[in-house]
Amino acid sequence: MARKPNYNFERMERDRAKAAKKAARQAAKKEKTDLRKGNDPDLALGGDDTPPPDDGHSDL
Repeated sequence: MARKPNYNFERMERDRAKAAKKAARQAAKKEKTDLRKGNDPDLALGGDDTPPPDDGHSDL
């Protein structure tokens, strides 16, 4: 026996997938714009890729 269609659920799933795709595109577009403008998001966080000096002292 065939299942009863649940149109509301199917519409919500399509809308959710569409919104996720749109958000991913916006994030990629923003990242590309930031790189073009020279605003590196990793530098904005203050992250430093150099390891701390190993002098036996810990700041923790």
